Amino acid sequence: MIRTLNSYIQTITPLSDNSWKLLQSCITERSYKKAELLLKEGQVCQSIFFIEEGACKSFHNLDGKEINTAFHFENDFVTNIQSLTSQQPASSSIKALEKTTVDILNKNKLLAAYSASHEIESFGRKVLELLLTRQTLHTESFKLLAPKQRFDHLVATQPDLLQRVSLTQVASYLGISRESLSRFRSAR
Repeated sequence: MIRTLNSYIQTITPLSDNSWKLLQSCITERSYKKAELLLKEGQVCQSIFFIEEGACKSFHNLDGKEINTAFHFENDFVTNIQSLTSQQPASSSIKALEKTTVDILNKNKLLAAYSASHEIESFGRKVLELLLTRQTLHTESFKLLAPKQRFDHLVATQPDLLQRVSLTQVASYLGISRESLSRFRSAR
């Protein structure tokens, strides 16, 4: 499975064979059952996850209600950037939406690899840039787009999301009611 990660990394930044071997020492593979947590609110995040198979979501728990902030699928990186970089407890969780297999990049081992390989350091920076860009775009959509526009943007940029995630979860992600989401879908 780690070969998929290597192929994906090569699309972000080329790694020499030596850098790839060094990076492999930072990675473990793990499978999660549906609804199993990769990261629980209150834990300090120590990893970046690369999804080989399956799907996950990032969410906040607000008075027992899950507020979805992101969905992650195959060939996607996921982490809690704030907790990972500050080493403070995470304010959100990451949960498997279905049986999910991930490659786990350990933060401490990765930091050591940065010192040994400029290529790995460049890869790590680019992954964090990708994650921050995705997070910023979602946050800005709430400031700049009306609910219908957020839905239209989702359909245009992530059409598979509606096939793999329940309408209730998509509505939470878009910050709209399930009824509004149904109305937007039927008007298409």
